[in-house]
Amino acid sequence: MTVHEVPQPGDIGLTSIVGAVGWGIRLGEFLLGDGVTPYEHAFIVLDDNTLLEAEPGGARIAGLDEYAGRHVEYVSPELSTEQRYAICAAARNLINTPYSAADYFAIAAHRFHIPAPGLRRYISDRGHMICSQLVDQCYQDAGVQLFNDGRWPGFVTPADLALLLGREGQR
Repeated sequence: MTVHEVPQPGDIGLTSIVGAVGWGIRLGEFLLGDGVTPYEHAFIVLDDNTLLEAEPGGARIAGLDEYAGRHVEYVSPELSTEQRYAICAAARNLINTPYSAADYFAIAAHRFHIPAPGLRRYISDRGHMICSQLVDQCYQDAGVQLFNDGRWPGFVTPADLALLLGREGQR
């Protein structure tokens, strides 16, 4: 795992969300067994001083300056230059992917072993994603596997990314 002071293309940005939404995600992650991390949001750094992030209106590109003045951890596993640019290309293919808060409930149902027909298909559906699913999908589409623990595709929260990349309680 590499932490960068200056964001690099393909890095994962981990940050907090202020207010009730951030508190709700933090509580949900705790209830899911992720513990307490200071990260409720994740995004992919692109190669032109921009980022791709999942938002309620759909995945969008924004300037990195959107997070100026906020604490952001820029992390990634060891990546080659080719992998970094493949992640950026994969990210651009996911622009406008719809956001679905229902994914949080689906992830919780799986984590708590609640039997629900079609749950695996719903969680792995690329037609809607929360921020952490979008980040994981960008890496997968670029041929970089973040999780090698047998988890279902799409079964990832921002805290899962933070824990994977060793940023569980950093601030």
